[in-house]
Amino acid sequence: MKKWIALLLAASALTLSACNTVQGIGRDVEATGDAIEDAAD
Repeated sequence: MKKWIALLLAASALTLSACNTVQGIGRDVEATGDAIEDAAD
């Protein structure tokens, strides 16, 4: 039973870190789009 709990905790940690990574990439893409839009003006 302890192995299953440890496995679930590890999977949860990986999932949460992946979400943060995707969110960071989204912010970078948005900032790049804003910079291009400002340059076009």
